[in-house]
Amino acid sequence: MAQANSRSGTSPKAGRGLGETVKMLLPYAFLILLTLVFVGPLVWMLSTSFKPNPETTQMPPSWIPRTFSTEGYGTVFNTSSQTPVLRWFMNSMIAATGHTLIVLVTASMAAYALARMSFPGKRIIFALIIATLFIPNFVFLIGNYLIVDAFGWLDTIFAVMVPGAAGAFGVFFMRQFFLSLPRELEEAALIDGANRLQIFYRIILPLSKPALATLAVLSFLTNWNDFLWPVYVLFNPESQTIPPGLFLLQGSYNTNYAVIMAGGVIASLPVLILFFVAQRYIIEGVSRSGLKG
Repeated sequence: MAQANSRSGTSPKAGRGLGETVKMLLPYAFLILLTLVFVGPLVWMLSTSFKPNPETTQMPPSWIPRTFSTEGYGTVFNTSSQTPVLRWFMNSMIAATGHTLIVLVTASMAAYALARMSFPGKRIIFALIIATLFIPNFVFLIGNYLIVDAFGWLDTIFAVMVPGAAGAFGVFFMRQFFLSLPRELEEAALIDGANRLQIFYRIILPLSKPALATLAVLSFLTNWNDFLWPVYVLFNPESQTIPPGLFLLQGSYNTNYAVIMAGGVIASLPVLILFFVAQRYIIEGVSRSGLKG
């Protein structure tokens, strides 16, 4: 038997080594394929933004521009254009940043009360908050519109900043994280004479940076990508945010894909930068928020 294996040039150990190598490489191959699926559209968007508009619809398409052109970015950065993309960009930045700050304040305070404080009806209140997660967002369109109109916020940045800032997901997410923190820290602070507000600001919030960073990224991304609500409450072209604004770049008879892709590249930059800066906190926040139910 040994002679047969030696004559064939293989051995059982070599076969097992090859099988283990294949098993080890398969996950990496899958991850590379998954990366290409997600990164491919971004690379195509970046490539198309540097093409002249006639080349964007040529067949067969090319990943590398045959003729390098920046006319798409020239149109985007043209301040006298009827489609002020940079103005839309700044509107989205202000709205998404303000929305995120409001979410962090309201969600963290409500979640701490539900996680650590005892008061009548706490479980019922939490159940009602969670129940709103199962209601489609478009159900709230008319009610939110009437409220925004009553405050006089129509066609202003507040109309896309404030509504939805007290959503149920942030409360639920932060509550799960607060439940994973040891109670001994709060008990020690109470013994030292600290009140609930001091404990919240000086102990709980500093320990909650991963969860706060995760919630900040998710809230920013949700507001940044919102398309339907700004269409209802913003009327002036200069008041638009990025998603509905980029839709205005699509003409009735002709579409300048180079300009749309250039606007898409600019719209993607803040989200990508925010994720790369906060990815360490996001991973830690997501992993720790699911420790307790």
